[in-house]
Amino acid sequence: MNVSIEEQTRTPRSLDSFLRTGYLIHDVSRLRRVFYDQRSRHLGITRAQWWVLFNLGRTSGPALNQHELAQRLDIGSASLGELLQRLERGGFIRRVQVPGDRRSKRIQIAEHGREVLKHMRMVAETSHGMIMNGISPDEQQTLDELLSRMRHNLSRSIADEQARTDVGSRMPTAGDLP
Repeated sequence: MNVSIEEQTRTPRSLDSFLRTGYLIHDVSRLRRVFYDQRSRHLGITRAQWWVLFNLGRTSGPALNQHELAQRLDIGSASLGELLQRLERGGFIRRVQVPGDRRSKRIQIAEHGREVLKHMRMVAETSHGMIMNGISPDEQQTLDELLSRMRHNLSRSIADEQARTDVGSRMPTAGDLP
């Protein structure tokens, strides 16, 4: 059932209700991570490492460099650097020199990484079935749509707040004077 913005604002929800929703989202996410960790431990890869492989695997076009991958994963380059070192030592990825730029390297999935990624996808598929047990396809679609809207709202609000902060923190220039 779609509820208009006007109807949502006319029907106030208690703070407890908002906190419960946030808690449930957080708790489901945490339990999902624990569950995936348990089901993938035998592959010798951590969830963070799997997330790097997954994002490298869904890249079309040229391989990403460390900075591009860090932006996609929304983590710092230094943290990513440590993950990449462990992945490279484990034979999951390889770093390839960019011709003409001795400081830049592109990150590619190695064959061993591709095999692990296939297994992780199978773990994800079977896990998804267990997680969504008793939830109809229509309910799953509604859940996806609602969470997508929440993500969009949060992303937009964060960007708006960042823009306000950036404007408020810059030094005035002569063009700002009346």
